[in-house]
Amino acid sequence: MDGDALTTQPLRCLEDALERCQTLGMRLSRQRRYILELLWDAQEHLSAREIYDRLNRQGRDIGHTSVYQNLEALSEQGIIECLERADGRLYGHISDSHSHVNCVDTDQIIDVHVELPEALIREIEAKTGTRITDYRIDFFARKTLEAQGVALD
Repeated sequence: MDGDALTTQPLRCLEDALERCQTLGMRLSRQRRYILELLWDAQEHLSAREIYDRLNRQGRDIGHTSVYQNLEALSEQGIIECLERADGRLYGHISDSHSHVNCVDTDQIIDVHVELPEALIREIEAKTGTRITDYRIDFFARKTLEAQGVALD
């Protein structure tokens, strides 16, 4: 909602992410490009270990330390998302404000953009004596019967 124009412009493609790195003065190393390409191609939330494993299966030469250091740098600069979970950090390609649907059946995290009604935001502000500048909502869901392939006839 508020913030610096540079960091509030959503990154809609890999090229936007690479450009943001350059604009911020970040070196675009081969390893950093590998990580960004993988996150944009996968379009899911991955742990550092999953990123390391996938890159190495693709024949990309990258070490554990390089993966962790690059993920930290990219998430600190707002180029990728870092989700703190009880079982560790997950990284995703969408960095602008958005919400998540957490499927408890599959452990999948689905990115969704949700805009709350302005009246609801004002009501929350009035009740809490705060000014809301941003928000993220975590939804928890189960697969529907239709999604599980169960006929409802």
